[in-house]
Amino acid sequence: MTPKETIQEISRGTTEIISLDNLEKKICASQKKGKPLRIKAGFDPTAPDVHLGHVVLLKKLKQFQDLGHEVILLIGDFTARIGDPTGQDQLRVVLSPEVITKNAKTYQDQVFKILDPKKTKVVFNSAWLDALSSHDLLHLTKYSTVAQMLARADFKKRFEQQREISLLEFIYPLLQGYDSVHLKADVELGGLDQKFNLLMGRQLQEVFDQEPQVVIMTPLLEGTDGVKKMSKSLGNYIGITESPKEIFGKVMSINDNLMMKYFEYLTGFNLDEIKALHPKEAKLQLAQELVTQFYDQHMALNARKDFEKTFSQGQSPEEMDEYTLGKNECPLGQILLEKGYVKSMREFQRLFSQGSISHENKKIIDARWVPEKGVVRIGKRRFLRLK
Repeated sequence: MTPKETIQEISRGTTEIISLDNLEKKICASQKKGKPLRIKAGFDPTAPDVHLGHVVLLKKLKQFQDLGHEVILLIGDFTARIGDPTGQDQLRVVLSPEVITKNAKTYQDQVFKILDPKKTKVVFNSAWLDALSSHDLLHLTKYSTVAQMLARADFKKRFEQQREISLLEFIYPLLQGYDSVHLKADVELGGLDQKFNLLMGRQLQEVFDQEPQVVIMTPLLEGTDGVKKMSKSLGNYIGITESPKEIFGKVMSINDNLMMKYFEYLTGFNLDEIKALHPKEAKLQLAQELVTQFYDQHMALNARKDFEKTFSQGQSPEEMDEYTLGKNECPLGQILLEKGYVKSMREFQRLFSQGSISHENKKIIDARWVPEKGVVRIGKRRFLRLK
């Protein structure tokens, strides 16, 4: 592709690029010299699961990878010890090294559902940040000011509300910026909320006589509630390691307005062609495409058939988990908790009070109901066969 065609492809699904002119210059120079650009994206392993919110950025990395550039996946095992203050209204809980290591391993296993492992360079920033002396660290602090830090939206808000801000949190953007210096990054990708940290990389690269990296920011994807940023803690996420049926069902639950964002950010579909479809058919295609990305086409087709059978025809799916009842069986809530269908008895009580639990298509209205053979439906997409 020509540089302009490359930029057009890269720009789809981004919110801001600093700057397009510099990106074009870097791409032209790369093609002329036959030398790939170094594309960096950093992830702090503060949680083990990758969801569609992360996939927006990972797919952008994959685009660069397919264009022949060098993708550097940075695992922030050192910076995770501090915790990214972005979007936080209070001090973060410090994770143990064991949890960070475990999360990092799980994270790597999951991202290769999207990235090509043979073309991805995985690095851990503890490799160079652990080696920084106290003199080196103090030297870095010369290149930012308290005024600059307090101009940052989340710090400013906390300062005005008299909430604690540790000096350690001020160090975080400097360390992320130094990652770009060490790696000599040509381009860094990050979410829109990462703008302050990403620009710090450009600032420090200039200090160290490097050409500033181009910053590409991706949008923050709303979760299944259609309102808040996708997050596991909010329960509005779609994890890429969830079962095909679960992914399919969750995608089908999003509202139609959000659907077009998912198409733009998570697929390469022609948006005009999608807009011409009936919303239900479009959403079915979206769900099928996403399951295909994380599994394969056969499993995606099965998930679609199962969904249509269950929700269009009102039938139970053919395949579901089973539970064998005993003579003195415990209450349904305990069974669902044991099988992982609810996270707590409080969640069970909420679902029960909402009339979201049924047996053989009849709502269970008696809290003293004794479990018996048949299919129990929990919410819209979860089924358990009692034997």
